[in-house]
Amino acid sequence: MVQSEINIGLIGHVDHGKTTLTKSLSGIWTDRHSEEIRRGISIRLGYADCSFYKCPNCKGPECYCTSERCPGCAEKAEFIRRVSFVDSPGHETLMATMLSGAAIMDGALLVIAANEPCPQPQTAEHLMALEILGVKNIVIAQNKIDLVSREAAKKNYNEIKEFIKGTIAEKSPIIPIAAHYNANIDVLIQAIEDKIPTPERDPRKNPRMMIARSFDINKPGTKPDGIKGGIIGGSLIQGRLRVGDEIELSPGVKKKNVYRPIKTKIVSLIAGGSELNDANPGGLIAIGTKLDPSLTKSDNLLGNVIGKPGTLPEARSKLTLRVNLLKRLIGSKDEVGISPLQKGEALMLSAGSAVTVGIVTDPKKGRMELKLPVCVEENDLVAISRRFGARWRLIGYGTIKGDENSNT
Repeated sequence: MVQSEINIGLIGHVDHGKTTLTKSLSGIWTDRHSEEIRRGISIRLGYADCSFYKCPNCKGPECYCTSERCPGCAEKAEFIRRVSFVDSPGHETLMATMLSGAAIMDGALLVIAANEPCPQPQTAEHLMALEILGVKNIVIAQNKIDLVSREAAKKNYNEIKEFIKGTIAEKSPIIPIAAHYNANIDVLIQAIEDKIPTPERDPRKNPRMMIARSFDINKPGTKPDGIKGGIIGGSLIQGRLRVGDEIELSPGVKKKNVYRPIKTKIVSLIAGGSELNDANPGGLIAIGTKLDPSLTKSDNLLGNVIGKPGTLPEARSKLTLRVNLLKRLIGSKDEVGISPLQKGEALMLSAGSAVTVGIVTDPKKGRMELKLPVCVEENDLVAISRRFGARWRLIGYGTIKGDENSNT
């Protein structure tokens, strides 16, 4: 099995069809948890791999598919590349989850339903998040065109064009689809191939991986001699990992009120359900470790960074940011202005796949003390959200200065 070489996020407003589109592309329904099934919405990040193929006989978009045999002429198709999809929740209360997923995206599909006015609140907020985090390669999927008339679809298309004007997605292709019926998926794949290239990565650098999931695979009642170590999953952004490598996780775990890095060995590498001897940058991988599974259960290590021992930057419990605030609240029906930071206020900070709360200690200098430390470097981007009522809403971003590094 070829390892995926790129992560493509599916983002957008709740119930616009992101999970259905993921299934249409990959054949995998990523809502697996009981609460997601009961409520009919994504709550956690979903992951699915698939391969893109191109038929040598067919012409135009019809030559693109996700099967080894062309659906049109049954000819053996040529493999193009394998991709990983990151299905992000669209509900407004789950913005932190979306931001942690965006940290590992190389490109994105912005899914917009044709049967609702554009933009919906999280359509706008998610697009702004991509702009802040530097995800530039975007394809827009105008979904659910089967539910509207031709005239309504054209009107929605024009609304989308007006919405993306002046944004990072201004030149992005808009592909009308009906994900529920797999309609126009070949055209969407062609747009992905044209617009979202595999980024260049250097496998010779020290490995660096962001953890987006961690869990315990042992079933209740497993006997002690049958217990397997904890699993951590995410995306390798540089370097290479091999089975048997010793790795370090930072900030690690809390011991005696202080977070300390932890070390372990890689006992297995899995990508797309297949075991690997070594993993290259790109795509999503799961690492089997010798960690106590109680440390990894329920995404307990989400936000940690993996590297070779001694190569990771020191985790920080304080940050100094060059703060850039938006002029108004994105996705709000009312014109809500963004006021300056206030001393003592709590902000939600998203740095890489980590999410923490920062208490502002010096608004003018952008200094904050963190509830949970983060493993970051100077000039890394941090998304800043403020609580409005019961919701965290994106208000801007900051870049990290290099004068705060204490984890004590």
